[in-house]
Amino acid sequence: MAEGGAGGNQPPREPPRNLQGLLQMAVTAGNAEPAPMEPMSDERRQWLQEAMVEAFRGQVDEVEQMKECLRLLEPSTPGAERGGESSEEAHSDLENREAALDLLAELCENLDNAADFCKLEGMRLLAHRYLEHEEQELRWRAAHLVGTCAQNVPKVQEQALALGCMRKLLKLLDHDPSEAVRIKALFAISCLVRAQEAGLQQFLRLDGFSVLMRAMQSSVQKLKVKSAFLLQNLLINHPEQKEALCSMGMVQQLVALIRSEHSTFHEHVLGALCSLVTDFPQGVRECQEPDLALEELLKERCRLLKDQEEFQEELDFCEALLRLCFHGQTDDNSMDR
Repeated sequence: MAEGGAGGNQPPREPPRNLQGLLQMAVTAGNAEPAPMEPMSDERRQWLQEAMVEAFRGQVDEVEQMKECLRLLEPSTPGAERGGESSEEAHSDLENREAALDLLAELCENLDNAADFCKLEGMRLLAHRYLEHEEQELRWRAAHLVGTCAQNVPKVQEQALALGCMRKLLKLLDHDPSEAVRIKALFAISCLVRAQEAGLQQFLRLDGFSVLMRAMQSSVQKLKVKSAFLLQNLLINHPEQKEALCSMGMVQQLVALIRSEHSTFHEHVLGALCSLVTDFPQGVRECQEPDLALEELLKERCRLLKDQEEFQEELDFCEALLRLCFHGQTDDNSMDR
């Protein structure tokens, strides 16, 4: 293969070593046949320089924005700042804090910004002041920000866990009166336990599966669905937890949920139950308990869902459970013979 310019007669280009070189590369990039370099007009040079400077400055500006948000949030101690403020001032202050947390959540979608946020002691501020703030609008935003920062960033996850976020988030999920807070707490918990062994161990020590089951039994549909989805994910990625879950009566509790009034939530419950019994004989035996009457329940559900395309995945889970728990043994013996 020829090197350099057309026909291989030109020496190979070196990568740009400074902004000027980068500007020249930007001008010539995309030409199928590079033309000889021509002097750049002053006007175009100035435009490109300003554009590149602005691009390189973006990350710095975002760090400054985070610092400004943290300066605004820092004075807050739950209940302490209310004494000397009028109701109008208090309302304005609350709105400013909400806006600061919203902006931080947007900025911390960038993994580098999430790491910088923690270096700026932002996670400590969330853990010590905002996850337990008296204002629910600030609690749910704080929980959302913890989760946003922790997604796929091990160092951030470790800091959040060290600051006690898991315990506080589980408490919010279990007891907070606000639906929004509970849903965001579950999101943050999910970000701290998935693909994070230390997070999972904390979750287990704090009886997280019991909290998750109670969330699945709540009256909040979105919370129920997300809790069942997390349970299914944990069972798939941590099959070693199946024995502990069975000892907690998880099979019986999941079947009880399936017997509740039918909704789209059942798809995720059936998915979790299917994951629990797959390659786990103890789970299969518990599903076969006559008192549960699960086989008839699954057959009835299959009849109900037949030819309803919107429930196809739920139907698939029902059929899979019937095979695993009530027909699998005969099939396996036939194969062995």
